[in-house]
Amino acid sequence: MTAPAQITSPFDDSTTALEVVEGIDLSGKRALVTGAASGIGVETARALAHAGAQVTLAVRDTAAGDSTAADIARTSGRDDVQVVSLDLADLSSVDALTSAWTGPLDILVNNAGVMDTPFGTTAQGWETQIGVNHLGHFALATGLHAALAAADRARIVAVSSSGHAASPIVFDDLFFERRDYDPGLAYGQSKTANSLFAVEATRRWADDGITANALMPGGIWTPLQRHWSAEKRAAAEAQSQQAEQAGLFRMKTPEQGAATSVFLAASPLVEGVGGRYFEDCREADVVDQLDGIHGVMPHALDPADARRLWDVSEELLAAAR
Repeated sequence: MTAPAQITSPFDDSTTALEVVEGIDLSGKRALVTGAASGIGVETARALAHAGAQVTLAVRDTAAGDSTAADIARTSGRDDVQVVSLDLADLSSVDALTSAWTGPLDILVNNAGVMDTPFGTTAQGWETQIGVNHLGHFALATGLHAALAAADRARIVAVSSSGHAASPIVFDDLFFERRDYDPGLAYGQSKTANSLFAVEATRRWADDGITANALMPGGIWTPLQRHWSAEKRAAAEAQSQQAEQAGLFRMKTPEQGAATSVFLAASPLVEGVGGRYFEDCREADVVDQLDGIHGVMPHALDPADARRLWDVSEELLAAAR
């Protein structure tokens, strides 16, 4: 069997989200973006609204969401940007959103996330990073499955990270109950989970017209780094400056960081494409070791692990409800 063609595009790491949607008409489409009150979530939602979609911002801080919605309405010319409450660390919040949702959903962008948090647990007792980044979004997507299936060729966008290279899914200790907690490993595992979700969601839901893809947004300074110490932030900034000077990569603005999310949500170049991992508005190369932040490790696309993670996630949600 011939391998599917690798997806490319005319865009690159300097492209902004608004440039991606230039000439694209999303009129009549409905989009839900999690974590849309800060960072790349704001610019993802803005670009989708600019292209004509009715956008709903799913956020923990609804006051910040209201302010963001007003700003997006002002810049996009749309007066139908909505805000809903969503705390991915609590299934009751996720269930409240999914049970209240009515009508089709064309685009779901699983953008929200936490990174390198101190050890903690969600309301259901799950380690915070995989609980929020994966299981909360898993509950959201599965809860909205009927709405996605009711749309015409719905798309799910899962924001992963080059951090996935730090860890595959450790199935026998998902929540660091038997090993020392390491924030970087926990984050890496959760980002691997985001990519594996896209693989299995596409396999399970393709007959419903639903596709899902994962992405690495790039290096961006956002509130995601809020758990870093001052020393770690300074070291990261120095490292990124050295990498940029060496031509390895360049840091992005939030507008550039949102571009690949918007590309997967809206571009005709990925119509019908699913289960893949993208960066800089193109499909990433599968590599044994990342080139800086570029590439995707095989464990993040492994179909057997994707099926197993889905089954485990369903079991965890069922036991928690």
